[in-house]
Amino acid sequence: MSTEDSIKINPEFIYHPGNPLPEIEGHVSCGRFERILRSGKFAVTSELAPPDSADRTEVFHRAALFDQVVDAINATDGSGANCHMSSVVVCALLSHIGYSPILQISCRDKNRIAIQGDILGAAALGVGNVLALTGDDVSAGDQPEAKRVFDLDSISLLMTIVKMRDESMLLSGRKLSHPPKMFAGSTINPFVPPVKSRIMQLEKKIDAGAEFIQTQYCFDMPMLTDFMSEAVDKGLTERAFILPGVGVLASARTARWLTTNVPGVHIPESIIKRLDSAKDQKKEGQKICIEIMQQVKEIEGVSGVHVMAYNQEKHVAEIVKESGVLGDRKPWAPKNEY
Repeated sequence: MSTEDSIKINPEFIYHPGNPLPEIEGHVSCGRFERILRSGKFAVTSELAPPDSADRTEVFHRAALFDQVVDAINATDGSGANCHMSSVVVCALLSHIGYSPILQISCRDKNRIAIQGDILGAAALGVGNVLALTGDDVSAGDQPEAKRVFDLDSISLLMTIVKMRDESMLLSGRKLSHPPKMFAGSTINPFVPPVKSRIMQLEKKIDAGAEFIQTQYCFDMPMLTDFMSEAVDKGLTERAFILPGVGVLASARTARWLTTNVPGVHIPESIIKRLDSAKDQKKEGQKICIEIMQQVKEIEGVSGVHVMAYNQEKHVAEIVKESGVLGDRKPWAPKNEY
């Protein structure tokens, strides 16, 4: 049995445009993710690590792990400054079978000409969401001799997306015959002190056009609560949807590695000690993630949660269901179509 058969994907459907939904007044895209957020429902997103492969069925198999528990799927773009299948291609494949993918664009690898071309191409293939990232430096990856680009940063990229979408215009001033209808987002790390500077950065990104924000891993609830309180007080949560990131820790060793090697990751020592003392650290890490998701949902101004489970994607469905954050709602999945 092929991978496509095992996950019940109709091969003919793969090659059709991405099931566009009717336009809604006041929405910038025709996508399902924007509809969920604007309707006031608590959204759940997760990340698909593009494969080191040219086999599209690997993409479908990874996406199927999130069926009926995730509203949108991020396709990472050279995460950690390592090469994988193109984020544009992954999003196009997912869009063509009806998923709501989020195209991540890292400014590290391409100049403005290539980035604008990717935005147009992705939109033409039915991709309705985009996440602007400056990107990790190449020194973090396995090809440190690669050339850095950084022609744009996340804020100037957001402004570019909005210009193309709302003004039907490239940065050169050349007009577009059809603009890319994409819901624009970016990221923020609430745990880099001082909090005031993080709030200022969040405001700059929203001013630049970010309509949704996904955050770095959130393990420190008091710090996240303070950050969200500031964001609410400044009216930022009325201008953009904020989805705190939650992580699934496999072990205390993993937690220590993240705090040491991933810039901006803050994991309280109490969580590391809890993992250390657990008989089954992987299960305990999942339990911690569930508890944090439940706590995040209760914070004022939060619109959803972004689940990051590197190498533990197969546990995301169980974690989301056990957390209860979706209530009785089941997000769309391809099998709903058959």
